[in-house]
Amino acid sequence: MAVSERRLLAAMLAVAAAAALRAAAESEPGWDVAAPDLLYAEGTAAYARGDWPGVVLNMERALRSRAALRALRLRCRTRCATELPWAPDLDLDPDPSLSQDPGAAALHDLRFFGAVLRRAACLRRCLGPPSAHMLSEELDLEFNKRSPYNYLQVAYFKINKLEKAVAAAHTFFVGNPEHMEMRQNLDYYQTMSGVKEADFRDLEAKPHMHEFRLGVRLYSEEKPQEAVPHLEAALQEYFVADEECRALCEGPYDYDGYNYLDYSADLFQAITDHYVQVLSCKQNCVTELASHPSREKPFEDFLPSHYNYLQFAYYNIGNYTQAIECAKTYLLFFPNDEVMRQNLAYYTAMLGEEEASSISPRENAQEYRRRSLLEKELLFFAYDIFGIPFVDPDSWTPEEVIPKRLQEKQKSERETAVRISQEIGNLMKEIETLVEEKTKESLDVSRLTREGGPLLYEGISLTMNSKVLNGSQRVVMDGVISEDECQELQRLTNAAATSGDGYRGQTSPHTPNEKFYGVTVLKALKLGQEGKVPLQSARMYYNVTEKVRRVMESYFRLDTPLYFSYSHLVCRTAIEESQAERKDSSHPVHVDNCILNAEALVCIKEPPAYTFRDYSAILYLNGDFDGGNFYFTELDAKTVTAEVQPQCGRAVGFSSGTENPHGVKAVTRGQRCAIALWFTLDPRHSERDRVQADDLVKMLFSPEEVDLPQEQPLPGQQGSPEPGEESLSDRGSLHKDEL
Repeated sequence: MAVSERRLLAAMLAVAAAAALRAAAESEPGWDVAAPDLLYAEGTAAYARGDWPGVVLNMERALRSRAALRALRLRCRTRCATELPWAPDLDLDPDPSLSQDPGAAALHDLRFFGAVLRRAACLRRCLGPPSAHMLSEELDLEFNKRSPYNYLQVAYFKINKLEKAVAAAHTFFVGNPEHMEMRQNLDYYQTMSGVKEADFRDLEAKPHMHEFRLGVRLYSEEKPQEAVPHLEAALQEYFVADEECRALCEGPYDYDGYNYLDYSADLFQAITDHYVQVLSCKQNCVTELASHPSREKPFEDFLPSHYNYLQFAYYNIGNYTQAIECAKTYLLFFPNDEVMRQNLAYYTAMLGEEEASSISPRENAQEYRRRSLLEKELLFFAYDIFGIPFVDPDSWTPEEVIPKRLQEKQKSERETAVRISQEIGNLMKEIETLVEEKTKESLDVSRLTREGGPLLYEGISLTMNSKVLNGSQRVVMDGVISEDECQELQRLTNAAATSGDGYRGQTSPHTPNEKFYGVTVLKALKLGQEGKVPLQSARMYYNVTEKVRRVMESYFRLDTPLYFSYSHLVCRTAIEESQAERKDSSHPVHVDNCILNAEALVCIKEPPAYTFRDYSAILYLNGDFDGGNFYFTELDAKTVTAEVQPQCGRAVGFSSGTENPHGVKAVTRGQRCAIALWFTLDPRHSERDRVQADDLVKMLFSPEEVDLPQEQPLPGQQGSPEPGEESLSDRGSLHKDEL
């Protein structure tokens, strides 16, 4: 049989095998013939209409379908590459005389492109037309962001499948560690009965990374015997993941930076552009495989580090043969590492020179390095000649691989980039300062003109506004709660409060002359649930804080809602024997969201200050004590601008910034009780305990029991804008349902 006939027969067999491969894939249990994008769209539509089983069905199918398509791509590309390599009988180093023979050169090209066409035919038969297995860039991004799990955690929670809800929430959070709502959801799940630690699983965990992190943890715990199997498994999984990543790089050309219609490269330039893009993608698998969502940056020198851990682990368990093998393998990448060379010399001396000399670096690592260096040479060549950028992801690349001209160019570019980065950084700081100053000026003016909204509830009266209080964004209201409510909340404090609660256990956090006792909303509700305090009193505490929040929102006419930053029912009691000649304050003058330097007349907005706090309020429960007046000052902390005497049902509200320094005068006799509340306009800083309290209230009470009395516009305020009619139960569910 002629060579051409054999080649044609081989191609036909490969194409037939590819078709069989696709048929086998479609018959597998995990295969879903529906396109992932359609299933995802169905899932989001089901979520919008509250069809929770529909969300689960479609999102789970979308995940399976995408996984099946990925597996099909891998199998097809691997099979076709194995059975139809680049012209197996093609001489890749042809005789130079071919350049003198156009006919022979043309035959050489035809044989090469014949191999390309046969590979393409194999892939086409296996994968089907591109439209059958391509996802839109937007949808691919949603899957990479793990968005389906965000929908799934809500849906599973709604249908009471807690184990799956927790796993979905954890999976989404691992990929989105900055997502505050999901963090709060996970905190909430941890408090629920029936939820186990094992339920917090990452359903998208990469096997090689899981094994590596586990092995390193055991290694760090000085358990080398247990660490070795996991580190070896991590290596095996790494090479599998690397091959998969590389295979997935062989996709369509990305015209990023080009207009498709304007792209007019000739045959060989087009081939070069696409092939270099594929090679660059394959090199970047190093970064992808070394990345973990919990880390800002990938693990440095990820693959070589496996051999570093292993050589020392094997040494610790007395296996010098494997220690030498791993040390030599590590030195493939970093041949001048002095510490490793010393380790190798020691292991060699322990095992014996003759036996050690017969041990070679691991073959798969040698092959990996050879292939990687060849790819780097091509990529650096393309960078040098065609200007196609390439950023080497490895620190172990020998300098001789990089052309000298390119080395000098890269050095110059790095220096220029550093200089430009510094200049941009300085410019951005100047711009930010100007914007902050301008924003503050406009915000101050806006606040002055906007305050004075309705007080919402019948019985609440305006006692003092900013003008009377000689400042801005200040208010004093009376009648917020009744005498009976004040007494009940005081009894709750005495029954539930803990010494030093809210102050890291310090019983006298602000002055040694008073003792502080406090209780948070969540703690009170939990004590009520356990029967240790009256549950209705805890519910009243919860409702009162929500009432103050709504009134603050309305009075200051805020365009965005206030979120609880911290809430605390606290009593401060004068220590009788410490009151003689007392000169200190109960709480020195301070600002709630910055660090006050009264001497310099500045307030620095940086941690440890609670910089995210925007509004503050104090609701007093009694007035039968001596001292304890609240007062505002100028930034010097000395010039008092207004003073407020506490009494039952009186609330002081104010913005938390530099415009409102304040303090509390000494309590010299008796006990002063109040609910202190801090609010933020940024939902990312919403108090986690409050979210848990919202959910606990929903569980313990019906909506009718929880909701506050109907808000009543006061006479003359009917034309004032009303806040949104949102029930507490709605607010409580936001963090679970919001995407």
